[in-house]
Amino acid sequence: MRQRHILILFAALLMSAICSTSSAGEKLIDRHLDPETLDYKVMFKWGLINKQAGTATLSLTNDRRNYTAMLSAASEPWADRIFRVRDTLKGRMAYKDFTPLYYEKIAHEGAEHKHDVVRYDYSRPGQVHADCIRKVYKKGELKVDETRRLESKGPAVDMLTSFYYMRSLPFEDWKPGKVVTVDIFSGKRKELLSIIYHGIDSVDVGGKEMKAYHVSFTFTSGNGKKTSDDMDAWIG
Repeated sequence: MRQRHILILFAALLMSAICSTSSAGEKLIDRHLDPETLDYKVMFKWGLINKQAGTATLSLTNDRRNYTAMLSAASEPWADRIFRVRDTLKGRMAYKDFTPLYYEKIAHEGAEHKHDVVRYDYSRPGQVHADCIRKVYKKGELKVDETRRLESKGPAVDMLTSFYYMRSLPFEDWKPGKVVTVDIFSGKRKELLSIIYHGIDSVDVGGKEMKAYHVSFTFTSGNGKKTSDDMDAWIG
């Protein structure tokens, strides 16, 4: 069992609840969300192994001007021995349409501590700019301290606002094979997130069979190269 499997596990959790901003040419469901708190079991599945590897909590509040979201995730004690994860994601979005305004990730993963900040800029019509800061500490020593400006000619999200983007997509109108793309920002780079719809599956949730939309995610860089392993999620 390698460290990256635990990292992918938590990344998959971040995408599996999931979110609302506009996607070029794609109809989205128009809705406002009440304050909510969602608790998750993070499951590690590899071959015949299917074991709880962590927990996570996603909360959302609003003041009728902005939404504020926070996700915290932690690995279980047995998983800590392989690769310890303590992550917190914070974000702010416009109440009108979930447009992302601010994103922050504080991650303690193994011996590394990473801190990303993304501040969005919509001053240029039809474009999204973001000032991004990344700091990486290893064993308490600052190893990376970078600032960059990223841009997108279409909509853009981050790992937290992507939750609400996904929840706005009209899966009920889609046919298997449908693909939607959106730029995703981090403190490090811009990637292209491709969302592929596979149809409706039955999944076991706490011993109950439930219907869910099956989607997968592919992350690629500007030259089309994959930047991480593909992920799958099932959305109610």
